[in-house]
Amino acid sequence: MTATIIDGKETAKEKREQLAKEVEELKQKGVTPGLAVILIGDDPASLSYVRGKKKAAEAMGMHFQLDHLDASLTEEELLQLIDQYNANDQFHGILVQLPLPKHISEKAVIERISPDKDVDGFHPLNIGKMLLGEDTFLPCTPAGIVELLNKTGVSLSGKEVVVVGRSNIVGKPVGQLLLNENATVTYCHSRTANISEHTLKADILVVAVGRANFIKADQIKEGAIVIDVGVNRLDTGKLVGDVDFEEAKEKASYITPVPGGVGPMTITMLAHNTVKSAKRTLA
Repeated sequence: MTATIIDGKETAKEKREQLAKEVEELKQKGVTPGLAVILIGDDPASLSYVRGKKKAAEAMGMHFQLDHLDASLTEEELLQLIDQYNANDQFHGILVQLPLPKHISEKAVIERISPDKDVDGFHPLNIGKMLLGEDTFLPCTPAGIVELLNKTGVSLSGKEVVVVGRSNIVGKPVGQLLLNENATVTYCHSRTANISEHTLKADILVVAVGRANFIKADQIKEGAIVIDVGVNRLDTGKLVGDVDFEEAKEKASYITPVPGGVGPMTITMLAHNTVKSAKRTLA
């Protein structure tokens, strides 16, 4: 068996084309979806992510504002800037690029963003609504993963899902979203004894641990769907995921590549949330 590749680039392209149409419809009603991004410091990965967000948002016809600020910015100055965007009706989404400098509290920043403009889906109020299965802004990477799984045409209901990783950004929320789809979800992490015992039971395996080629073929159930969230750069410069792709593709039924799998969906779902926020202003 050789796995079918789940093409995140193509899925993202289709969704972005649809979002561009929705943006145009909103503009005709006098609303241009606006996204404000705040970047602090010069972390190369963060700079790259923000450039990708800017390019995608503008390609879809959205208004994009970037505040690139020095790492010496104080927490209070950042919170005041967030307050300004909270009060500005031109912006429907606010995103503060993580990670933040050590002297700034991530918790304080996330909680200062209005839940109505929290297009990252990180505010405790929106996380709570997600847990309850209510309509809200969903965290972008987990929401993108569900979109990719739906593209396979395989029903999620009743499936055994194993999530390897328990971060607040990916691991925890993706498990909850799949639980909301009536899957049975198991979480594994660095303290899990004998991870293979769990992963070998998974109909759907989601791996988000940030360790290159961590999961091997002998840890994957024959015919499983494998979603690889990791992005790791080897000493050779090659980008690889958390799953040994060459091994795993001979065992899985479907698999996401790295790059070109989950990654493109994250920015796409950010745009989706921003358009959703803009639509709410017309309600």
